[in-house]
Amino acid sequence: MDDIRGGPTAAARDPQLFEEFYRRHVDAVTSFVARRVADVHTVADLTAEVFLAVLDSAHTYRPGRGGERAWLYGIARNVVASERRRTARETAREVRVSGRRLLESDDIARLEDKLDAESPGRRALAALERLPDGERAVVELVVVDQLTVTEAAAALGIRQVTARVRLHRARKALRAEADTAVPDRQRGTALSYAMGGAGGPGGVGRGGNGPARGVRGVRGAEGSGGEA
Repeated sequence: MDDIRGGPTAAARDPQLFEEFYRRHVDAVTSFVARRVADVHTVADLTAEVFLAVLDSAHTYRPGRGGERAWLYGIARNVVASERRRTARETAREVRVSGRRLLESDDIARLEDKLDAESPGRRALAALERLPDGERAVVELVVVDQLTVTEAAAALGIRQVTARVRLHRARKALRAEADTAVPDRQRGTALSYAMGGAGGPGGVGRGGNGPARGVRGVRGAEGSGGEA
């Protein structure tokens, strides 16, 4: 998918271009959020917040560091992380409910379908929780969200060689974890999914039609280099 003319900077200034930008990327952003959040209202709210953040962050987009989708995923990661911090501080459930915008029944049904479709991705992300934060972030974007190593590095604001080293370390850790996960069938399956093994992602969030690019499938992208 080609980026829109002028990129996010032009879209932030032109309502028609912004609508085109939104329609082009809303499904991918919704899938990204649905892999990390299991509530339809929160998915809707956070997806909207991502595109609102585009208006303020458009000037930070650098096409030479990756495409629009990678840049949006970087914003989405921050939005999801901010939401997790907010909910961790909340003590009253009523505050969460009253602060949500109402959704039409069709919207709820569509988002429930999205949540069902992304449930393997959520299990895969849960299987990565024992990895160090930096390594987990790279694996999430490359294996689960199907970015290239270059795009993942851009989304995280790190060097490509750093991303490759972290991916290499994560691959070794996941293999060791998978070897000990046999008694736990569900966790073992999730690890296999995260590693791109049997039943692993074939283009997560794209109906399984994309290339199988699990951890084993990105060896060539890992390369070798200095320490992260």
